[in-house]
Parts: sequence; structure tokens; C-alpha cells
Amino acid sequence: MRDFVDGSAFNFEQGQRARKLFAAVVLAALDDAIADDKKYGNGPEQIARWARSRDGRDVLSCAGIDPNERVVKGLMEFVSKGVRTSVALSREESERRMAAEADEAEAA
Repeated sequence: MRDFVDGSAFNFEQGQRARKLFAAVVLAALDDAIADDKKYGNGPEQIARWARSRDGRDVLSCAGIDPNERVVKGLMEFVSKGVRTSVALSREESERRMAAEADEAEAA
């Protein structure tokens, strides 16, 4: 029984590592689309095309993201904002956004 539990735990950890790897691929695709948007102006269309492609759907699924149209629209909206993923995921950006939301709430 112990071997089964150890094997299941190992498989779960391997799955989590694989999911993180595919999530990193999604973040890289977002960064590429943001760069395309700044350079050519077609970033949201590029990420939408990728997310709707077979490869994109497979990568999103492996990252634990349901590849539906709502997700595609969210990815397009993220790219159109033009904030790199490394900046968007940083603590400083999160604190800045929370402060801006608090200021908007006070103003209302």
C-alpha cells in the first residue's frame, strides 16, 4: 500500500510540475503577443489565433485552463492592456492596482 501512495504522490507532483511548465508557455505566448502589439499593432488578434489553434488549445488545457471563448477574450483583453506578464505578476504592480481601485472607490 505504501508503494501505491508514494507512486501516486510522485505522479501528482510530476503533474503539477508539468502544469507549471505549460503555464510558463502561456505566459511566454502572452509576452510575444504584447511585443507584436507594440511593434505591429496586432497582438490581440495573434493571441486569439494562437489560443483558438489546436496547439494553443492543447497548451491551455495542459496548463489547467479551459480553452473556451471567454478565456480567449480575457487573453485578448490582457494583451491589449500592454502590461508584460512579469510586471503584471509582480507585487509592486498588484499593490499599485489595489491602491488605484481604493482611490476610485473613495472618489465614487
